[in-house]
Amino acid sequence: MTTHFIEAEIDLQQTPLTVKAVEATLQQEGKPLRWAITKVDEKKQTAQVEAIVTKDK
Repeated sequence: MTTHFIEAEIDLQQTPLTVKAVEATLQQEGKPLRWAITKVDEKKQTAQVEAIVTKDK
């Protein structure tokens, strides 16, 4: 198992910003250990998320 730092952008027009929505987005990259919303762009309607995820080798 390895850990990785990732950044993801969530389109707020398509996906409401909820814990389940963030975790579902991060699941595409691995199992999230911890994450944080680091930026919300009101003009673009996006949210930037930084996370640490684990992946099987």
